Amino acid sequence: MKVPERVIPDADLTSLAAELESAESSGVQIAPFSERHPGITFADAYAVQRAWVGLKLEGGARVRGHKIGLTSRAMQRASQITEPDYGTLLDSMFYEPNGDIPLSDFVAPKVEVELAFLLRADLRGPDVTLFDVLRATEYVTPAAEIIDARIQRVSAATGKPRRVFDTISDNAANAGIIVGGSAVRPDALDLRWAAALCIRNGVIEETGVAAGVLGHPAQGIAWLANRLAPHGEHLKAGELVLSGSFTRPVDIASGDVFTFDYGRLGTFSCRFAGQARGVAHG
Repeated sequence: MKVPERVIPDADLTSLAAELESAESSGVQIAPFSERHPGITFADAYAVQRAWVGLKLEGGARVRGHKIGLTSRAMQRASQITEPDYGTLLDSMFYEPNGDIPLSDFVAPKVEVELAFLLRADLRGPDVTLFDVLRATEYVTPAAEIIDARIQRVSAATGKPRRVFDTISDNAANAGIIVGGSAVRPDALDLRWAAALCIRNGVIEETGVAAGVLGHPAQGIAWLANRLAPHGEHLKAGELVLSGSFTRPVDIASGDVFTFDYGRLGTFSCRFAGQARGVAHG
């Protein structure tokens, strides 16, 4: 996809990134950027995201990897786009499996299931293929992503849903990651048929297979490596990359116990304790 040029000035990008940081710390969601900047482009949205990540790095955070979102055709149609989006995984976003996770770390969280790829070699676009990804992968492991909304999912002012530009600006909605189950070599099974059950309080809420991610979860990794190339960036050895969810997101409430059952790839759980912080508007 050809990315339109930026239209938002650098000074405004810095201000918008600061708003995201404030929303995360206070728990008070902010109005969609797309309402205030109707001409916002994909380039603007990713520039806001990079500015927000820059604030995190200045505060001592470290990049641990990347996430890919909006990989299913249904989600792309709902967002009126034709390709996925992506965000950055920071060290502060990782949570241990089979324990409590404080809801106070989040504003309005939901959870999704996906596969994570740990890279043992760099992947540098623009011509990365699925087979390059498999060769560069040390192992694949089950994961759950906690998504959040520092930007209102539904505008409190207009009642309209946020646009994809808002989600991208908001680090593609990423807020947390849990890695569990069994790690396997990428050729140990047909990854298209890796399946998962998302179970909340004993009830199966979502099921899915990894082929829902662009036909093969490694395709998402290849897409990201190629998408980063024009920015002079690449995927690095040692990074963990979430390949994209193959279920719909499930709401999280205080006390919820989730079990993520990946069949032969293992099972892990978590309990969300306490209350989400601040004020959410959808």
